[in-house]
Amino acid sequence: MKIPLLTHKVPSPTAIADFFLPRYCPSCKSKLGINESGYCNNCGNKLKIADQERIKNEFERKFKNSNYISGFTAAFIFEKDKEIQSIIHSLKYEMKFIAGKKLGNQLCRIRRSVLEEWGIDIIIPVPLHHLKKAERGFNQSYFISKGLSSALGVKMKTGLIKRIKFTKSQTALTLKERAENVSGAFKVRRKNKIRNKNLLILDDVITTGATTNECGKVLLEAGTNKVFAASVAIAD
Repeated sequence: MKIPLLTHKVPSPTAIADFFLPRYCPSCKSKLGINESGYCNNCGNKLKIADQERIKNEFERKFKNSNYISGFTAAFIFEKDKEIQSIIHSLKYEMKFIAGKKLGNQLCRIRRSVLEEWGIDIIIPVPLHHLKKAERGFNQSYFISKGLSSALGVKMKTGLIKRIKFTKSQTALTLKERAENVSGAFKVRRKNKIRNKNLLILDDVITTGATTNECGKVLLEAGTNKVFAASVAIAD
């Protein structure tokens, strides 16, 4: 008679890691489950998706007249003191890089059809000035771009456009002042890499679009074919 062997289910590496270093949602602070990453599914489901009418209005209000940006899309509406703000702030100020990658992945999941329709060759995260990057230690848009790049299957590159002007915070500025603030702030590097390409400029939150427009302007002047824009969230 065969004696049945006793088998034990081996805990996954994530379960073992969570036992010693539990992970928490940056929004609600609840412990993340084994199959959750970045932020919990409950908070993720509460993020307010931007409808097509809102996106259309944002494009017409912020980009259409400049003729630098050929198309714009976003995943969510930025809501102050809500889950989206907590998650983005956790990326920017608490180095929750996995949350950033997940946001990029979610952007792809929600807007894949339009992103594929644009025929994007390269994703470019909006660059930080080197002093700002040294102060923070990283560029938050880089991690969002990594998530989008992986999900969409489009390469992401940094260093193609450089921020050469240190600009003050845009928060308290008017629309005109914001445009003046970022005027001349960017310079294209390695023009041969972007010539005749369709590029996607990616940021975490787009408010007035002044920074994105300025990036689009210098890229078009350098010979790229079209510039599109996307962000995790739209803010007023």
